[in-house]
Amino acid sequence: MSLDKFKELRIVFLGTPAFAVGCLDALMQAGANIIAVVTAPDKPAGRGQQLHQSEVKQYAIAHNLPIMQPEKLKDPNFLATLAALKADIQIVVAFRMLPEAVWNMPPMGTLNVHGSLLPQYRGAAPINKAIRNGDTYTGVTTFKLKHEIDTGDILLQQQVDILPEDNAGTLHDKLMHAGAQLLVKTVQLLASGEIEEQPQASLPEAQLMYAHKITKADTQIDWNTNCLSIHNLIRSLSPYPAAITHLDGKILKVYHSHFTIVTDNHALPGAVETDHKSYLRYACHDGWVYLNDIQLEGKKRMDIVSFLRGYRKP
Repeated sequence: MSLDKFKELRIVFLGTPAFAVGCLDALMQAGANIIAVVTAPDKPAGRGQQLHQSEVKQYAIAHNLPIMQPEKLKDPNFLATLAALKADIQIVVAFRMLPEAVWNMPPMGTLNVHGSLLPQYRGAAPINKAIRNGDTYTGVTTFKLKHEIDTGDILLQQQVDILPEDNAGTLHDKLMHAGAQLLVKTVQLLASGEIEEQPQASLPEAQLMYAHKITKADTQIDWNTNCLSIHNLIRSLSPYPAAITHLDGKILKVYHSHFTIVTDNHALPGAVETDHKSYLRYACHDGWVYLNDIQLEGKKRMDIVSFLRGYRKP
């Protein structure tokens, strides 16, 4: 493998959140020639609605990388500026959907890092979906972009275990690290011509699982379902955006739970019980789900013992 060829590649990096920063930093640490960074425009955020820079932009500023923030990816001025860079390859991680005019521009194409073992969990929320489905492993995939989202030819894959104690936050960090290392390896192998693209496996539609963008409805806890499904839902949405239920007519966000199966449970699903000292639990289809880490509307996030010190059930 020739590291000189790797370092000579002219690379444009496209990304926005922290997941993308891990990949960008790994490339920089490996000596990659990042000639520009494309990220989302600054957006108002927080109570003061001050403009917020994306995590990728903050990293780019700290490392003196040229930055582009197009409002529209088909804007002729942006496309002309991008073409003038004469990149050999583009790398996109956790960015928006690219038009063909962008992803098909460089001679070596556009490389993507996805947080699943494709073809499973194509879409915007693969980390959340894998945990929600109770999977014991997932992984990362590097692949070339083409027309249909997350369907391009695979370059490399790496499996990552999902532990019982993992939630969306911890799995995100594990996949970010694995994806960053896999990306560097992929680009190095591409530079030296030591890698072949492989079409994604053709699975029957019934066997494919998708990871569509999380909606507000997806965050609602249904206490009529079973304990394990509810527990996995809570894990899959923690720490953000968090699973939602209600307590005393107020919205209750749930970040961590455990459960017990009760075969002869006669409590109605959604019934709430507490000893006012150590537990707050909700009845579900086959037992009780105990809430360990919560945030009641208008209050700060806290562990259940701290919450119960100041809580009195009406």
